[in-house]
Amino acid sequence: MLKVSNGLKGKVGKEACLENEVTSSFPSLAPGDNAFNVTLDLDVSVGVPGALIVKNNHATEKFFLKTFTLKDVPDEGDIHFVCNSWIYPTTKYDYDRVFFRNKSYLPSETPEPLRELREQELVNLRGNGKGERQEWDRVYDYAYYNDLGNPDKGQDYVRQILGGSSDFPYPRRGRTGRPPTETDANIESSMSLITSLNVYVPRDERFGHVKMADFLGYGLKSLAQGIFPALESYFGETPGEFSSFEEVYDLYKGGLKLPTTVVDNIEKNVPAELLQEMFKIDRGQFLKYPPPHVIKENKSGWRTDEEFGREMVAGVNPVVIRRLEEFPPKSTLDPKVYGDQTSKIIEDHIQSNLDGLGVFEALNNNKLFILDHHDSFMPYLRRINSTLTKTYASRTLLFLKDDGTLKPLAIELSLPHPNGDQYGAVSKVYTPAKEGVESAIWELAKAYVAVNDSGYHQLISHWLNTHAVIEPFVIATNRQLSALHPIHKLLQPHFRDTMNINALARQTLINAGGILEITVFPGKYAMEMSAVVYKNWIFPEQALPAELLKRGVAVEDPNSPHGLRLLIEDYPYAVDGLEIWSAIKSWVEEYCSYFYKTDEIVQKDCELQAWWKELREVGHGDKKDELWWNKMQTREELIDSCTIMIWIASALHAAVNFGQYPYAGFLPNRPTLSRRFMPEKGTPEYEELQSDPEKGFLKTITPLLQTLIGVSLIEVLSRHTSDEVYLGQRDTPEWTSEGHSLQAFERFGKKLIQIEDNIMRRNNDVNLKNRVGPIKFPYTLLHPTSEKGVTAMGIPNSVSI
Repeated sequence: MLKVSNGLKGKVGKEACLENEVTSSFPSLAPGDNAFNVTLDLDVSVGVPGALIVKNNHATEKFFLKTFTLKDVPDEGDIHFVCNSWIYPTTKYDYDRVFFRNKSYLPSETPEPLRELREQELVNLRGNGKGERQEWDRVYDYAYYNDLGNPDKGQDYVRQILGGSSDFPYPRRGRTGRPPTETDANIESSMSLITSLNVYVPRDERFGHVKMADFLGYGLKSLAQGIFPALESYFGETPGEFSSFEEVYDLYKGGLKLPTTVVDNIEKNVPAELLQEMFKIDRGQFLKYPPPHVIKENKSGWRTDEEFGREMVAGVNPVVIRRLEEFPPKSTLDPKVYGDQTSKIIEDHIQSNLDGLGVFEALNNNKLFILDHHDSFMPYLRRINSTLTKTYASRTLLFLKDDGTLKPLAIELSLPHPNGDQYGAVSKVYTPAKEGVESAIWELAKAYVAVNDSGYHQLISHWLNTHAVIEPFVIATNRQLSALHPIHKLLQPHFRDTMNINALARQTLINAGGILEITVFPGKYAMEMSAVVYKNWIFPEQALPAELLKRGVAVEDPNSPHGLRLLIEDYPYAVDGLEIWSAIKSWVEEYCSYFYKTDEIVQKDCELQAWWKELREVGHGDKKDELWWNKMQTREELIDSCTIMIWIASALHAAVNFGQYPYAGFLPNRPTLSRRFMPEKGTPEYEELQSDPEKGFLKTITPLLQTLIGVSLIEVLSRHTSDEVYLGQRDTPEWTSEGHSLQAFERFGKKLIQIEDNIMRRNNDVNLKNRVGPIKFPYTLLHPTSEKGVTAMGIPNSVSI
């Protein structure tokens, strides 16, 4: 039944029911969609309809309502209600389901008859903070990350609660209300893998049927539930190792043969269509992977020093490299706890590779850069290395050559002092070599750096700085900003599927014993380490220009297009990113300025101020100090804040996510584990490295089982679904009725098309050597649009995978 609430006197129209299904006038209906007529009795003399009340009187069935359109309303034409919501039977709610027309109102400008509906809908979405949430619930609430461990399974599955403490601060996640474990009342109980896809998120945040049909959700579940256990059991009995790079290349040719008994075990838990379409498994053959881009055109280019440096500015983790500001590099770790952690790299290590410059001359000329993975990992190395993992904290120095490429100068690998942390680090420095065992040792040194960078990428650049930090924004926006609010309309597309993919990750990827712990070197300490890094997270510094300035890879320059000048001019991520950033900011500025003419309007917007207060004090409650945030007192602060949120959810996530399979699908290029330390002279490992460098290399990095699982995972995570909505697009053309906003959005879309052309033009410029590199793979990760699949391009609106 449908009711229409009138926008002048609050008059409720007569009830009406769905009538005949219509198809002829809707030729563009998506598969599975249906359209129906409804005849409504409208009295337009008392005003224009402003809200829709929908009831589902079926006893058990639910339906998804996309849009509702009132045709030919006098003096208005068509009036659109964009719904995009599941409607459960009325027995599941103690309130009416209300949808508003696609017109925005600030709280103070809301027509009087809609005020109560507006306020009540927010109350419904906040819930009461009690009880276990059910499938049909639409409640947005907060919880700590107390669902990662499972102490009922034993001590090996105990994990630190993240959030709510100064030692382990963390963004909040969505509350499910699941009961506690039997062992620890502070830990939320886990779900079985069988039901893991049904972990609670507010109902409208669940993946749509197209995304599930494209196997993303089922792919993660199948990997954790069916494929990994079967392979783990098999390789536990028959340990597997790669003995040459050619064996690794074979994974992308003929695939890996397995006994039919292993495939039988997998087939018991994984749907047949998934085995064939996503995991490429048939009878007796397993995982014939598509060739990753890193080896498509040049099988050996990944091994060059030039490509090693290039991927720091054009790879899957281009957000860590920074300018070296002091020599030798120093540490920020507390010397009272960790002793002297100053780098042991000296002038003699690098002087001969500076193209005739002195060390301090190169430093002062902004020619020296560093990939620094020392301070993040050193406090955990003693614990990490007590497991099967054997790794180092690393510092990598690079020289910016005249042709714009980065030349590695030295790699420092450090371990905690054997007599105690207070005695500082034990470090060794390695420099480039082209021949003999020294060349093999240099390749291993680069591999240890890649292991660190892979771990930092997954835990910090990817999970923490996009997935985790955005979730509180999703929750707060739905709790405090009405669907009528213009900022809700601006931000809502950039939150699509985020809570769902995060909830699924907590069940299968980042949980105790999950795939990430198994495949990435920090293991059980992974999430705890990300909480320590979160201590330094500051919201305004997530703006791309501010972030580039903080890393010292850019300097302020009012005469440059973006107000800054890149010190590495050919920095593909930064160059493309600044164009995307500017386009987003221009769009947000146009949109916000239409509704907020003055700073006073920002200050007096009660919903906006409640939203910002809750974000700071609850959603990111461990960082509530105003020093970490904009104050939301001016229009400029509103524009900057919304731009940052959209940037994180769209372009930043795309830059660090969709290159995973293209760059790391070939594990020797970006190994995730190291299993032994650097071989020392006189040891069997050293002799092996000398006699068979490839075998020695492969026996050090990620082994066969973890390679198969890790590559399968990132192939799933690097995919675009067929229903993806990209930056500059909306899934519903009638998302707003404001002509000004629609025109501004159209200009935004056209600007993004121009940026696509600019990216392709730069990729064809042979003078920009970092755009393509030795592997002959153009940088397209910030190309706004894409086709379905693993394409290494495309910026979805949201953190949707």
